Amino acid sequence: MNREPSWLAWAKELQALAQTSLAYTQNVYDRERWERVRQIAADIVSRHSGMVLDEVAASFCLESGYQTPKIDTRAAVFRDDKVLLVQEVGGLWAMPGGWMDYDLTIRENTIKEALEESGFEVEPVRLVAMQDRARHNADFSAYAIQKAFVLCRLIGGAFQPNTETIASGFFPLDDLPPLALTKTTAEQIALCLRAAQSDTWETVFD
Repeated sequence: MNREPSWLAWAKELQALAQTSLAYTQNVYDRERWERVRQIAADIVSRHSGMVLDEVAASFCLESGYQTPKIDTRAAVFRDDKVLLVQEVGGLWAMPGGWMDYDLTIRENTIKEALEESGFEVEPVRLVAMQDRARHNADFSAYAIQKAFVLCRLIGGAFQPNTETIASGFFPLDDLPPLALTKTTAEQIALCLRAAQSDTWETVFD
């Protein structure tokens, strides 16, 4: 099981405490203290990750309200036990997916992302798993991220080049292309294939 380093876990907890407190406190002195805690969290991430402090602050410290995880949806589409993958501009491959839009459901977001990235129309049929990204995927994120893997039925369509992906294809599990491991791992693909082959699958969650 993948585990994020302690410094990142501490920084994320400090940021979450500060963000939540800033959302509720009205005392000006408390707000100053929580802003300072948030700055310390950003400094921890900057020093350990090598990122410029301003970049960390811009992505890590600008949200407001109660701190909650982000959700990433991935469409698991199979044809003859081969998985649909899309090739990103950087050359690596992943199951089609991305951040959930604020006004969409998991089902709706899965359909949208699959169409945008692969050109295929899909019908979600089963929630395979909800996984904590920090426990299962490579590298680490300043955000807490939950990944929803959704088994989908292929309806139709064809790949269309777009701003995010440059190709798509179906691959057997024993001959996968280089994967974008922050988004999709071979283990996650295998999990989805087992769900596709099962009539009694129960959603896996951390």
